[in-house]
Amino acid sequence: MSELKPIIGLEVHCQLTNLRSKLFCSCSADYRGKPPNTNICPVCIGEPGSLPVLNREALISVLKVAIALKADISRFTYFSRKNYFYPDLPKNFQISQYDGAGGIPIARGGSIDIGGRIVRIRRIQLEEDPGRIVYEGTITSSTGLLMDYNRSGIALVEIVTEPDITSPREARVFLEKLRSLLEYIGVFDGSLEGAMRCDANISIPGGGRVEIKNISSFHDVEKALSFELARQKQRMVRGLGVIRETRHWDPRRRITVSLRVKEEEQDYRYFPEPDLPPIIVTDALIEEAERSMPILPYEKIDLYVSKYGLSRGLAEILVSSKDLSELYDKIVECYGKPGRVASWLIEDLLPLLDKLGVGVKDSKAKPEDIAYLLKSIDEGLIDRSRALSMLRSMVLEGSRPVIVFEHSLESRISLVELDRIISEVVEAEGKAFQDAIRNPKALNYLVGLVVKRCGGRADPREVYKLLSKKVREYRRSRR
Repeated sequence: MSELKPIIGLEVHCQLTNLRSKLFCSCSADYRGKPPNTNICPVCIGEPGSLPVLNREALISVLKVAIALKADISRFTYFSRKNYFYPDLPKNFQISQYDGAGGIPIARGGSIDIGGRIVRIRRIQLEEDPGRIVYEGTITSSTGLLMDYNRSGIALVEIVTEPDITSPREARVFLEKLRSLLEYIGVFDGSLEGAMRCDANISIPGGGRVEIKNISSFHDVEKALSFELARQKQRMVRGLGVIRETRHWDPRRRITVSLRVKEEEQDYRYFPEPDLPPIIVTDALIEEAERSMPILPYEKIDLYVSKYGLSRGLAEILVSSKDLSELYDKIVECYGKPGRVASWLIEDLLPLLDKLGVGVKDSKAKPEDIAYLLKSIDEGLIDRSRALSMLRSMVLEGSRPVIVFEHSLESRISLVELDRIISEVVEAEGKAFQDAIRNPKALNYLVGLVVKRCGGRADPREVYKLLSKKVREYRRSRR
C-alpha cells in the first residue's frame, strides 16, 4: 500500500503573543504562570450581560500576517458564533470568523514555499482561544479533569491550508517556515508553551478524512501524521476501511486515539455574533499594518545572496530563525567578512548550541565578543580549538573572551615601544587612519597591522584603545 500517498491539510492556531490584552476584553494576555482562574473577567468567561469589544491591535496584527503571506485581504468581515458544549468553552460557543459555509475571513489565499513546493493558504481568520483542560493522567486514562480559564479569550490567528501537503515531513517543514515568518513580523513567540497548536487532517485514497486535534509541537505533528498514515494504510490492507472521525494524539504512547465521529458543520449551529459589529478594513488600517512590517525572511535571503554573496542554501539556514539572523547581522556589523561569519555560525556555533541544549535566543554570548574571537583567530593570537573552548564559556556564562598571551609578562611590549609602533603605523597608513576617523570600524585594519608588527606581544584591545585615543586627539586638533 506504499503507493497510497496521503492528502494532508493543516489548521494552525497561533496566539498573537505581541498583544497586552485578550481579544475581546481588557484581561492581560500574559496568563502563563498565574494561579488558575485568576486572569478572567465576565467577558472572557461569558457571564450574562457582558459585551465583547474587539482589540484593535489584534486586527492590525492579523493584517500583518495576511500581508506577510501575500494573501488577499477582505475589506468587509464579521464574527460568528460556533456553538458547542465542551468544558473549555465557558460560553458554550466560540467567537470565530468561520460560519460553516466559509464566512468572510480577514484574508484568503497566500502561500508558503517549503523548498520548491508551494503550500497554498485557504483562509486566515481571527478567533478566541478556549480555556485549558488539565487531565489527571492522559485523556484516555484520566478519571477527572480540571479547568483553567486564564487562557480563555486569548487572541488567535487561525491559518488553514489547502490539502497540498503530501507527507508528514512536509507538514513539519511548513510549520517551521510559518513560525519563522510570524516571529519575523513580531506577532508571535514560538518559545512560549502552547503558543502554536495544530489540527491536522489526513486521508488516503479510498478512506475517510481523519482530523487529529490539538498537536502542540512540530515534532509531534510529524509523529502523529506518520502514525496515522501507517494506521490508515493497515486498515485499508485489512479491508476495514477508514471512517471519518476526530482523533487525539497521545504524545506519551505516541499513538492517535479516537475521540468522536466527526461532526457535520450544521452541528455547530453557526450564526453571526450579535454583540460585535462588522469590520470595515480601510486603506488606512492596511497602511498602518504595512508601515510596521520588517524585512521578511524571503526578502532577507535575497539580500544575503545579492549583498554578501552567500549561497542560497547558506542564506536559508541563517534566515530560518529570527534570532540566528539577528545575531549574524550584529556580528557582521562588528567584524565584517559575512562569508566567514556565516561559516563560523553554522559549522561551529550551532553544533555547540545543539550539544549544550541551548537555543540561539538563550545563548549568553554577545555578538561583539564573538566578533573579537574571530579577529583573534585571524590575527593568529589563538587557534580554533582554544576559540571553541572560550565560546562554550561565552554561551553558558556570558564571559568575555580573554586572550592569554604565551609570552611572559617580562616579554610583553612596553607602552613606550607600543606607542612608537602605533605612531609609525599611523604615519605609514595615512589613508587608513583617515578612514578610521570617518568610520571607527576601519580601526580594525590598523589594529591588525600593529599587532603583527609587535610580533603578537600586544593586546589587540589595548592597541584599539590607543588608536581610538589618537583618533580623538586628531579630531580635537582639527576643531
